[in-house]
Amino acid sequence: MTIKAGDTLPDATFMTAGPEGPRPITTDEIFKGKTVALFAVPGAFTPTCSAKHLPGFKEHVAEFRAKGVDAIACVSVNDVFVMKAWGADQGVGEDILMLADGNGDFTKALGLEMDGSKFGMGLRSQRYSAIVKDGVVSTLNVEAGGEFKVSSADYMLAQL
Repeated sequence: MTIKAGDTLPDATFMTAGPEGPRPITTDEIFKGKTVALFAVPGAFTPTCSAKHLPGFKEHVAEFRAKGVDAIACVSVNDVFVMKAWGADQGVGEDILMLADGNGDFTKALGLEMDGSKFGMGLRSQRYSAIVKDGVVSTLNVEAGGEFKVSSADYMLAQL
């Protein structure tokens, strides 16, 4: 079953790059008591993700904050080292929390996984965005296969 607006996010633990190396971070740490703009990509360093999706959120950080968003988080079924390198390559710094869902546990729990095997990518996340308030999904935008419209930063900003 796919998560929908009004549902509470499942408990999950991601990996993120900390000053002393990889560290776990839970959904409670990320979402409890906060409004978070969450977006997911099929893969770090992939064309649309690197040219449009992540850069769009980076470009609009101040606008998200002005609209009451406490944090912006990017999740991908990649390992923490790839997510750290991609964040560094994109220059996101502390503005966007780069979350590695290495085994795809969070993605599967949301019902938003996709099979990228025909591209040699295995299990990945569908492309989506969500406004999450205190752990509850208030808005969910899932892209149709191969598209990049409703999960963009611009689209999400218009929803806030």
